[in-house]
Amino acid sequence: MQKLTHTLLVLTLFLQFSCNQKDPDQQSKRPNIVFIMSDDHAYQAISAYDNRLIETPNIDRIAKMGILFTNASVTNSICAPSRATILTGKHSHINGKVDNHFPFDTTNVTFPQLLHEAGYQTAMFGKLHFGNNPKGFDQFKILPGQGAYYNPDFITKEEGTVRVEGYVTDIITDMTLDWLENDRKEDQPFLLMYLHKAPHREWLMAERHVEDFTRRTFPEPPTLFDDYAGRGRPAREAEMNLLTDMHWAGDSKIYPEVMDELGIEGTSSWDKEAFDREVGRMNETQRAKWDAAYRVINEEFKKAYPSMTPEEQMKWRYQRYMQDYLGTIQSVDENVGRVLDYLDENGLMENTIIVYTSDQGFYLGEHGWYDKRFVYNESFKTPLLMAWPGKTPQGIRSDALVQNLDFAQTFLEAAQLTPPADMQGQSLMPFLTGTGEDWQRDAVYYHYYEYPSIHMVKRHYAIITKEYKLVHYYFDTDEWELIDRKNDPHELKNVYEDPAYSEIRKTLHEKLDALREKYGDNSQISQQYIDEYLDFLEERRGYAGAKDTTLVNKIFQNRNRN
Repeated sequence: MQKLTHTLLVLTLFLQFSCNQKDPDQQSKRPNIVFIMSDDHAYQAISAYDNRLIETPNIDRIAKMGILFTNASVTNSICAPSRATILTGKHSHINGKVDNHFPFDTTNVTFPQLLHEAGYQTAMFGKLHFGNNPKGFDQFKILPGQGAYYNPDFITKEEGTVRVEGYVTDIITDMTLDWLENDRKEDQPFLLMYLHKAPHREWLMAERHVEDFTRRTFPEPPTLFDDYAGRGRPAREAEMNLLTDMHWAGDSKIYPEVMDELGIEGTSSWDKEAFDREVGRMNETQRAKWDAAYRVINEEFKKAYPSMTPEEQMKWRYQRYMQDYLGTIQSVDENVGRVLDYLDENGLMENTIIVYTSDQGFYLGEHGWYDKRFVYNESFKTPLLMAWPGKTPQGIRSDALVQNLDFAQTFLEAAQLTPPADMQGQSLMPFLTGTGEDWQRDAVYYHYYEYPSIHMVKRHYAIITKEYKLVHYYFDTDEWELIDRKNDPHELKNVYEDPAYSEIRKTLHEKLDALREKYGDNSQISQQYIDEYLDFLEERRGYAGAKDTTLVNKIFQNRNRN
């Protein structure tokens, strides 16, 4: 701890010295940074990527002003660890936030702290998802935990915890615009983190969109009925199938009393509780508008359900899922437009870096799934649109292998600061100021840890190139998977044992070993996190839920014997 304190002191002094030595005129030209992030926003649900599901003209504006990345990805596809990676510029095993359960190590130095120390005015509004006192911010108003869609509570820096009437996406934007209008200091560059809850589960859209979206029909993905025959246990045993694992009340919005009438059992205690918690926050006016559409859905479902085949149920649940999920995105796009309009109308566009991203991707029925966690594309890849108007070439698309690991170093370089040596990313400035011709990275590293837990996606790490993925599933299994990304774009077949891929497999193993060494990850570290997680489960034995009890008990029995 003494060594860490000394390091931080030296770093702070260095930054202060560096900033004081800069030419004042150069200081005034440091760009503002507007970092926009949604929660669980699939790239498939942004029309700049694919307009088959929804049009998002305002988010698309950022791509038109700058660059859209088609191969952007995360290092760990789950909410809080992804956010920790963004803030620290370090992989999960280094920053310590490997899953959603363990607390964030507050001794980590984050890029907002460094920008703040270097003279940036800093603000955060929306969903952080871990910690109630983010460091390095002049102002913040953040949702506690996951937050609520209707009439949400906010943890604030100056007012304590407050409840605000309205819809969360609108409220977060109102707070953001109020800060820009009334608190922003014109003589300072600013970092603004504008962070949406939507489209996170349980997908409650704004009242104004309910009537429209609940009537829409959406195209099904070609892998909706994937049987996982081409892959191993991890895909087969995951618990995030639309038909068998999605909640009827909390997710599909079937009223609890209708479930009881039809004899439908909830998939867990969370099912009806989630409905009561989320819908129960609405006031009378909000609930009346919501019920006007959803009671019709429930009445129609009551008539259809008794004769529905499993295939028909799957199709029905997919449509319900898409209606609600995409309805929440409609509000996100509208509100992003409000912020972009403000920047434009107030002369702030030219010297402002604008980023739109998500904390990871999300399954929209691909492989029959919802949620994330796997290293398969829909989860591993994340939307990323960036622009620095006047500096970034317009309308560029790049398939470069960039990651959320890279944000911290990018923003520090843009602010004319030297990133700390322990950051592990790579600055994206070559793209912001050009086309990224000199960018060099031929592979990225991924590691997912949260198992056994909700959705039961096994622990795995992987190397990913533009052509292939080599994945190792471990802990209660030992399986390897090789995916040919070019010839198998839907990722349906494991070719690890195929003799035709023997040389590719050998090369990827060598590269994977090199990446693990480069980033400081190894089996000993993985075992350390396993032991800590099992200790955590042992203290809260019932946490994983009824479906996990047998597996958890088996793991404990084996552990005790060893």
